[in-house]
Amino acid sequence: MRFNPPLSAILLPALFLGNTASAGDVTFTRSAPDLDRWNYPFNSSPGVRPTASTFGNEAGSVMFDNRDGQMIVGWTTSGEIPAGNGADAYAVLSCTIELMVANDMAFLYDSTLDPFTAFLPTNDSAYVADADAGQPIELYGTGFRNGFSLANWQETSPYGTGSVLDPQIRNAFALGHTGKGKVTDVSNSVRERWTPTPFAIGVIEGGIDGDAVAMNTVMRFQLDLNRPAVAHYIAESLHEGRLLFSITSLTRTVQQGSNFPSFYCRENPLVAVDLASAARIELHVGLNPACVPEDLDCNGVVDAADLATLLSDWGSSGSADFNGDGVIDAADLSMLLNAWTS
Repeated sequence: MRFNPPLSAILLPALFLGNTASAGDVTFTRSAPDLDRWNYPFNSSPGVRPTASTFGNEAGSVMFDNRDGQMIVGWTTSGEIPAGNGADAYAVLSCTIELMVANDMAFLYDSTLDPFTAFLPTNDSAYVADADAGQPIELYGTGFRNGFSLANWQETSPYGTGSVLDPQIRNAFALGHTGKGKVTDVSNSVRERWTPTPFAIGVIEGGIDGDAVAMNTVMRFQLDLNRPAVAHYIAESLHEGRLLFSITSLTRTVQQGSNFPSFYCRENPLVAVDLASAARIELHVGLNPACVPEDLDCNGVVDAADLATLLSDWGSSGSADFNGDGVIDAADLSMLLNAWTS
C-alpha cells in the first residue's frame, strides 16, 4: 500500500458523520507536527532524528519501560483554537492522527488490542500466547514528571532523571487511564499486570492482520471520543493551547536483533521534498459558550442535571473532576453543591 494523496483526500467525510456543525466549530488541520521526538533512553539527538520507532522490552526484563521505544508528536493549537477558556469550552467532535511507516516489511499489521498476558515470560503462570500475529501500534496522551509539564516540556528536553536502564524515569510518558478512569503512566502495564485501552489503535485502510507492512503505508488513529476521558484530555490540552500524543507498541524485541515499526519525523529529508509525510492531524472542535466548571451542561445554571452527570461518572475522571486530582469524588461533589444555583 503506497502513499501520496493529500490529507484532505485521505480523511473521509464519514469521519464526521453524526456530529452537528455550527458557526462556532473549528477544524484544525496540520500536514506536519510542530514537534516530534523519538522518546527513547539512548536517543542522542532528541527532536532532530529523521525517524522514530516503537517497541517493547524483553519479556521479564527488569530494565527499561515495557513500552520502551515511544514517539511523541505535538501541535500548538492556540493560533486557531482560542486557549484559556477552560476544558468545558471545547466540545471535541473528532480527532484523527496519521503516521507514515518509514521502514519496509519490518513488522506485521495488527489492528486489535493484545492483553498484557501475551507479553509475560512464557514461564509465568498467567502467560497466554498471543492469539494473532503482530502487535498493535497504540496511541495515548502524554503525561509528565520530574518538574516537566505540558507548558515547559520541549522535544529536546532531557529523557529522564536517573539511570536510563531504570523504568519509570522518563520525563514525558504515555498517559492513559485505569478501568476507573484515573490517569496514569501506562508504560509499564505488563509489570503492573493490566491492559490499558489506548486512545486509538493504528489502522491501515484495506490492511489485513498478519501481513507485513510496506514502507510509506499510512497508519490512521481515529481517537475514541465515546470515552469521556479521551475527549477530556483533548479539551484540557486545548485549554492549555498545546496538544501532545505518545505512540507506543509492545513489539517484541531482543537485544541488538529485532525488527520493529518506524515512522517518519518532520526532519526527514524525504518529508522536506514531499516524498513522505510526518505526523498529520485533523481535529474538529465545537466552541461552547463560557460557563463555570460546575455547570456541566453549560445551560447557565448549576442544577440537578449537573448533579446527575457527576454521580453517573463517580469514581472515574472527566469534566466533573473539578479539582483535577484524576477522580470524581466527594471533593468534587462539594464544589458542585457550593456552586448550586438557587
